[in-house]
Amino acid sequence: MAGNLVIVESPAKAKTIGKFLGKGYKITASMGHVRDLPKSQMGVDIDNNFEPKYITIRGKGDLIAKLKKEAKNAEKIYLATDPDREGEAISWHLANILNINEDDRCRITFNEITKNAVKNAIKAPRKIDLNLVDAQQARRVLDRIVGYKISPLLWKKVKKGLSAGRVQSVATRLISDREEEIENFVPEEYWTIDAKLSQLKGKTPFNAKFHGNTEGKIELSDEAKVNEIIKAIDGKKYVVTKVKKSEKKRTPAPPFITSTMQQEAARKLGFTTKKTMMVAQQLYEGVEVKGHGAMGLVTYIRTDSTRVSTEAQGETREYIKEKYGENFVPQEARVYKNKSASQDAHESIRPTYISLNPDEIKDSLSNEQYKLYKLIWERFVASQMSSAVYDTLSVDINVGKYIFKSAGSKVKFSGFMSVYIEGRDDDGESAETNIPALEEGEELDLKKLDPKQHFTQPPPRYTEASLVKTLEEKGIGRPSTYAPTITTILARGYVEKDKKLLFPTELGKIVTDIMKNNFKDIVDIQFTAQMENKLDAVEVGGKRWVEIMKDFYKDFAVVLTEAEESIGQVEIPVEVSDVICEKCGKNMVVKMGRFGKFLACPGFPECWNSKPIVEEAGVNCPKCGGKVVIRKTKKGRKYFSCENRTECGFMTWDKPTDEKCPKCDSFLVSHASGKKETIKCSKEGCDYVKPKE
Repeated sequence: MAGNLVIVESPAKAKTIGKFLGKGYKITASMGHVRDLPKSQMGVDIDNNFEPKYITIRGKGDLIAKLKKEAKNAEKIYLATDPDREGEAISWHLANILNINEDDRCRITFNEITKNAVKNAIKAPRKIDLNLVDAQQARRVLDRIVGYKISPLLWKKVKKGLSAGRVQSVATRLISDREEEIENFVPEEYWTIDAKLSQLKGKTPFNAKFHGNTEGKIELSDEAKVNEIIKAIDGKKYVVTKVKKSEKKRTPAPPFITSTMQQEAARKLGFTTKKTMMVAQQLYEGVEVKGHGAMGLVTYIRTDSTRVSTEAQGETREYIKEKYGENFVPQEARVYKNKSASQDAHESIRPTYISLNPDEIKDSLSNEQYKLYKLIWERFVASQMSSAVYDTLSVDINVGKYIFKSAGSKVKFSGFMSVYIEGRDDDGESAETNIPALEEGEELDLKKLDPKQHFTQPPPRYTEASLVKTLEEKGIGRPSTYAPTITTILARGYVEKDKKLLFPTELGKIVTDIMKNNFKDIVDIQFTAQMENKLDAVEVGGKRWVEIMKDFYKDFAVVLTEAEESIGQVEIPVEVSDVICEKCGKNMVVKMGRFGKFLACPGFPECWNSKPIVEEAGVNCPKCGGKVVIRKTKKGRKYFSCENRTECGFMTWDKPTDEKCPKCDSFLVSHASGKKETIKCSKEGCDYVKPKE
């Protein structure tokens, strides 16, 4: 019997939607894209209005045949791919393959996979939005032209396997430029003077910082100036001359958009952008929850809008009132402003069911799903709560003609902070500081005067979180591009990651210099941001995508020809190691492979010797006495094993310490379990655990 056919991208999404639509609907998955540009050629006819040449993706032939058969027997076809440009493009390709008329109302979208959202979408199908399709197609064609025109040039002039891209080249440049800033940074000396004070009859000391004098702030640039001030205030009384009490409110952070979710997951959970998006997609498409079946737990996860539906606000306010109390609910529902460039078609990222507390469904989620869902849930609930209120106190303390200042704050009402506090890139929240209740004219007791020398620090290297933040602030790329961009520049060997910090490699610096000198527009931040805005204008029907391509290519073609002539052959410096090749005696060199760096003999192809690069852990094996080295699994997880691993077999996931076991003299390891850390013996059979201090 003919029924309705609903096509989504993934089986997980199909399973979740199937719960809501009943027997009259068959839900099937396209498994993502079904057509794309060919990999073997550019696939864009530049001379024919940049006409893209789409082909069936390899391996999708049987799936397409199955979709055609099911579509032929269906009474009505609904295309329910994701509610963004890429999802619209997938629906457009499916419509072409299944011969669905352009004017057919076959497209349905929902921001959350809930019963109401899905059923309401089925009641209001629309035509495929060709502006959205064109916006996606324009980006695809532009990226293909940039990549397939510049990459062969890099292959020819530098080495095979390199690539350039509209967003990845700018991201690499940002990291490379930051490294240059750090290398060229000249530290400047400055000093501070801290006074540790207490009330004459008080026991609790507090700190005050040197500010200046009655004429204003004094910068302490050298030790001579500091000594002059210390000499001038020696023996003088510390007297409170000004006390200012006030109340300060702190408002919650807005609910997540894609970029802020990636940043916060990196800060608080240690997730890469790639992992964050993978887990978030699982939460959106649906997870089996005990007692409920397959459920979409969060709204759509690719968005740059902080908008929240009136219905969700109302439910959340009621939940907060019931769970935390009426004073935790602000008088008016919170509305957050979007950036001017933000497209407001979607909502922010929020839980679909506010009553599903993360801890109540923890057993139904993987560890990663639980952590990210908890982060999204807490951030959203906090965003709809009352402000936190602080009592603040600031005082001026005169010492002769000089002034010290002290400021403190104390939480009066926790508000949203009882649920969630936004992370920071500078290692966490500033601590609450208390100073005693002081009165004007009160004399204080000096416990200690502490002059310190400091030097200004260079700008910090990017982490994945701070790079995403910068890309977003500068208008480079869009929510869906951040994760694949970072994955690409790491995979290409342009950038390396060490303890969360991103460093440009020598190759990354070379490619960036070539791009800056020959394709300055492609790596120019302002030009790239303006191009993003033009492409966004296609989405709302403000510009025709072909005209944008023509304007771009006119200048790009000229630059490409000039670059072909001006770029000479580039030699990448070879990093020579101190490891000797045991087969031919030459010093082995560092090479980059699929799984990172390795050592190879420079005598190739005569000598084929190669070996992994191993870093010593600084301890000896508890089984055979050999050196313990640091290795990585194929997925990049670190582990520690004996250098004689085939004969010895010692291996541990736990990080070695420089402490010895008092029982057996083997080294101790740091064993982490959640937030708990245990120091224990590395030797099998030894039960020593170091007592906590």
